[in-house]
Amino acid sequence: MYLSLVGINHNTAPINIREKIAFTESGLKSGLKNLFQAEELEELAILSTCNRTEIFSVSRNSATSDIKKWLASYQNIDYQQISNAFYTKDEKEAVMHSMRVASGLDSLIMGESQILGQFKDCFDNAKIVGTLGPELTHLSQTVFRTAKLIRAETKIGEKSVSLGSLTVTLANQLFSKLSKCKILLVGAGEISELIGKHLKSAGIKQIVIANRTVKKGAALANNLNGLSISLDKIVTELPSTDIVICSTSSPLPIIGKGAVERALRNKKHRPILMIDLGLPRNIEPEVGSLRDIYLYGLDDYKEIINQNISIKEKAAANAEEIIKYQAGNYISREETKRNSQLLIEFRNLHNSIKDIETQKAISRLGKGDDPKEVVINLANQLTNKMIHEPSLNLKAASTKKEWDIVEAAVQLYGLKNKDE
Repeated sequence: MYLSLVGINHNTAPINIREKIAFTESGLKSGLKNLFQAEELEELAILSTCNRTEIFSVSRNSATSDIKKWLASYQNIDYQQISNAFYTKDEKEAVMHSMRVASGLDSLIMGESQILGQFKDCFDNAKIVGTLGPELTHLSQTVFRTAKLIRAETKIGEKSVSLGSLTVTLANQLFSKLSKCKILLVGAGEISELIGKHLKSAGIKQIVIANRTVKKGAALANNLNGLSISLDKIVTELPSTDIVICSTSSPLPIIGKGAVERALRNKKHRPILMIDLGLPRNIEPEVGSLRDIYLYGLDDYKEIINQNISIKEKAAANAEEIIKYQAGNYISREETKRNSQLLIEFRNLHNSIKDIETQKAISRLGKGDDPKEVVINLANQLTNKMIHEPSLNLKAASTKKEWDIVEAAVQLYGLKNKDE
């Protein structure tokens, strides 16, 4: 079996590409089923977040090329438009990459912990759909264990700059007194909750939550001592709002340029800080061109992080050492299991041939055939049956000049070249 990974992330593609590739929560399970049926895969899992879409597969041969083309086709994107944004990892490199991602080393914000929960959801979804098998189960368990070990033994997660702290920094740059600001959170998920708590701690008292599911929005509003509204009430809240933060998985923009233009008429040049953390984007990009609007997206956050955060080099280096060791152990165990299974199948195949031919020989002896002739025939049949398929494959490999297969046969059967 062959473990492979295909992905696109915040380092290889801008948001306008990532949002087209990403799966919605409801669409991810359909995608799993479709890809699993479309390709000859043994196991499959898909991780899709605002910063990355990665596909893990186990197959008899590497399927990375077919998976890349499937993803482009399934999401209705021209393959040539995104082909350079893909990265592929096989076997040990796939394991090490997975460990880096789960531990926060490869995150937009180094050391952030949300990705570990997203990783768990990735494999849980595969289990529900029925595409999770023993190797990906083993991978997920090893990755989770390694990520927790890294957090326990390094300082990778300590004092990390978060989406919440960055939002507070941006707000402080624009408004002199956050206590007088009103915030509108669009979406009631984990990101909204984390940012809402940061802004509340920074002094903001007026918090409004707009969510598709009113019940969930009300629960977050109660947690933050805020007000819950439905999405269709956003336009009435905008004129009195200072900070807007969107983090939903809506396939279409929730806030358009026209709604913001109407809100600005009553603002008297008081600015609005708008932060779009949705994927696809929740705010029309054209909103950023309006006067008194300060619009930031996921890619803008990346630039801020690159400019203001010193990488925790020692913690990252220690984490890499742990990853190398754990990935090496994982691959060693998997290879042992694969080799053991191969030997079992190899032995069973030849035992089956032996049993069939032995029965034929016993039957002939029972009929009174010459024992010497029966033994000679048995030996010939065993030889022919056991070397027939290897001989055909070896001949085909020689014709195709696949010398690695020929050399493997020499090694396996202890053969010698004529020149030796």
